[in-house]
Amino acid sequence: MNNENKISKETRLFGYIGEHAGASSFSAKLNKLFKQNGDDVMIIPMNIREDDLYFTVTNMKKSHVNGAVISSEYVAQMPDMMDEMSSIAARSGMCDIVYKENESLRGDIFTVRVLTEYLKDLYASKIAIIGINPYAKAFSFLACGFEVSYFHDNLEALMAFTQEVEISHADINRIAVDMPVDLSGFDAVLDFSDFETLSMIEKLPKNSFDMKNTKQFSALRQRASELESAYTSYDDMLDKLTQKAYEEIKRSK
Repeated sequence: MNNENKISKETRLFGYIGEHAGASSFSAKLNKLFKQNGDDVMIIPMNIREDDLYFTVTNMKKSHVNGAVISSEYVAQMPDMMDEMSSIAARSGMCDIVYKENESLRGDIFTVRVLTEYLKDLYASKIAIIGINPYAKAFSFLACGFEVSYFHDNLEALMAFTQEVEISHADINRIAVDMPVDLSGFDAVLDFSDFETLSMIEKLPKNSFDMKNTKQFSALRQRASELESAYTSYDDMLDKLTQKAYEEIKRSK
């Protein structure tokens, strides 16, 4: 962002696309980094309803916007709108950052890299993952150095998932409401499920994460509160996420 906080013809514009993008401090934090470093770049929060998502993203090709960061609720819908994706984005079925190149869109992943680095900073090595969504896939592809156990309510689907992400001899476990689960032996749990409740979890590890923002329902947030355990959301990681987004956008020049 330039010193006058104004957009010129030379300013590189990016969007932050989410259902409640304006309620997040993501754009403000990232614009602060641009300004501190003298970059003529600005990110604009874009409150986009799901019904308008496809039109908004695909029309970036002919707009003045150079790309966009995608809020967590929409990342799994991006691949169908991309002309090209990085290998990890294509294999995971999600992308959370989009670049316009000429009149095409290229998707990539940065938030899961932030999460893996955060876990390393915490010296967490033994990880429990709940669910099999694209975030779970992306984390699995980046999980070198972690000892990961997988939990899901459908063992057949879980086995297919571990085969898809090419994990040999995976530690797979069924999780269901009527089956008490103790996760205290792990360094961290990552909830990548769409479960409406995690009441079956009797004990949580020291660190609990999901990629839900504060506007999204989080069964893990609710269970961590009930158990008086620490919980980290997407919004709790904004400083790390915006720093990484800054680096990725600078690299895209």
